[in-house]
Amino acid sequence: HGFPSWLSAADRKLLQKTGAAPKADIVVAQDGSGNFKTISEAVAAAGGGKRTVYVKAGVYRENVVIKRSAKNIMLIGDGIEATVITGNENAQTTTTFRSATFGVAGEGFIARDMTFENTAGPQKHQAVAVRSGSDFSVFYRCSFKGYQDTLYVYSQRQFYRDCDIYGTIDFIFGDAVAVFQNCNIYIRRPMSGQKNTVTAQARSDPNENTGTIIHNSRVMASSDMRAVQGSFKSYLGRPWQKYSRTVFMKCVLDGLIDAEGWLPWSGGFALSTLYYAEYMNTGAGASTSGRVKWGGYHVITAAEAGKFHCWNFWPEDAWIPGTGVPFDAGL
Repeated sequence: HGFPSWLSAADRKLLQKTGAAPKADIVVAQDGSGNFKTISEAVAAAGGGKRTVYVKAGVYRENVVIKRSAKNIMLIGDGIEATVITGNENAQTTTTFRSATFGVAGEGFIARDMTFENTAGPQKHQAVAVRSGSDFSVFYRCSFKGYQDTLYVYSQRQFYRDCDIYGTIDFIFGDAVAVFQNCNIYIRRPMSGQKNTVTAQARSDPNENTGTIIHNSRVMASSDMRAVQGSFKSYLGRPWQKYSRTVFMKCVLDGLIDAEGWLPWSGGFALSTLYYAEYMNTGAGASTSGRVKWGGYHVITAAEAGKFHCWNFWPEDAWIPGTGVPFDAGL
């Protein structure tokens, strides 16, 4: 019925369930009413098999790592702002990679109804909330909060639906095959003199199938940015690597997006080899008349845009309906 073989009938219902607390293999609760008090303990106990972990409402101050051997873990919270995983590691105390509050590498990971945050703040620069290298992973109704480098879409195939992403500089970055649908992207207030960039995609080889695709989503100022957005320049992205590829299609782009739309990384680096595209975006920041004149920038047709919706971007598309998470198969 469109679900992957590792999902039981009970788990299929669980993904689509709303309201009452879910039944799960492992329960995490800070008050001691579950199997464990920390998410890290629960993940360790889950081992390498399929497990559903229900994380009750609370603020969990820990750095969680799900290793490559831990496959098919489903993490379910009580909702955005109710179940919160928070940390404050940053590139000044460790590496950008290791600064992640939550890191996952195991295949088939699913998260639903949770907030992931890094509270290091803009003055600490690179500070990751989530780093995902999980193939066939899904984040559904989740929130990602940080400033610079909030969401590290490190590698593999990833799908984000109905999520909120907050940040300032390069806050969706990495070299995954990542599709975002029906998401809210909030640009926060940066430090004085800084410029905001939503994406920094890192494709380094023209033969890679990677890219960041943002579809039917909204890019807007966060509450702390709204009153001062005229004091800062904000862009859709900049090229971290030579063949950086990012597409915004059928999104609402608010007026804080600069008329040029995109920002160079360093001089003329990658401007003719990158692939940046826009298709049928709307909103005060969506006009393409003043956009950059780079060789790699394109205003694309419906036929070209069709190559980048999730149904065509992933040849192995059957895993998305298998999760039970809603998705748009076409433009």
